[in-house]
Amino acid sequence: MRPGSASLPLVLLHQSPMSARQFEAALQPLATRGIRCIAVDTPGFGESDPTRFVPRIEDWASSIVAVLDHLDISQADMLGHHTGALLATEVALQAPGRVRRLILNGPFPASESERRQYLEAMEAGREESEPALDGLHLVRSFALRLKMYGRGAEPALITRYVVQKYQCLAPHWYGHNAAFHYDHAASIARLAHRTLILTNTGDDIFGISKRAAALRPDFAYREMQGGTHDIVDQRPEEWAAIVAGFLDDGAVDGAR
Repeated sequence: MRPGSASLPLVLLHQSPMSARQFEAALQPLATRGIRCIAVDTPGFGESDPTRFVPRIEDWASSIVAVLDHLDISQADMLGHHTGALLATEVALQAPGRVRRLILNGPFPASESERRQYLEAMEAGREESEPALDGLHLVRSFALRLKMYGRGAEPALITRYVVQKYQCLAPHWYGHNAAFHYDHAASIARLAHRTLILTNTGDDIFGISKRAAALRPDFAYREMQGGTHDIVDQRPEEWAAIVAGFLDDGAVDGAR
């Protein structure tokens, strides 16, 4: 068991547009290191109910706190990947006493102009991803996820990613829309929790994520080599070892 932290679970918050299944490959590696994991679907994704409006990251935070309340968990460690990293940050800001340690895997402290460009690109591509009777939206989504994953992709895994995108009960673009409207740089500056910035050099937002380390040199920082957008599936053992090391000690080998 983890010294001094056996009673604290780790809440896992996924990227968009996926679900809690994003962490499936890492659950056993984390469990063998004594970590109790609770992977949560963001509202509207996976099998969770959507909001009745177009949500922002700030709107979702109370739902994560509600999960803790329902499970009678007074405090937890929290990890988020991509959109999940933004959500984990907001939970820590809105309910600071409910979070012990924080792991931001792929943070997004983009500038306002960069976020505007991401939003414009998302809007431009929305029509091609809308369901159509010829099924081309599935073909396009498969090709995009295959490119994002990189070499060594398995057909069943890429299929799962695409299915998660279209099975959600909210429009799949809600997640990226919320992420690109969120000023993560400003939120990171306000954090008071012991935090690990985790990224990997092959991630498509690696350059932006690395800025978080410059914004908060007091945070621990770990940079995995290679990998892509889907580092959790690609290197679950290495990823879990870094996560567990930080939660046990508040630091990781080779980190600041």
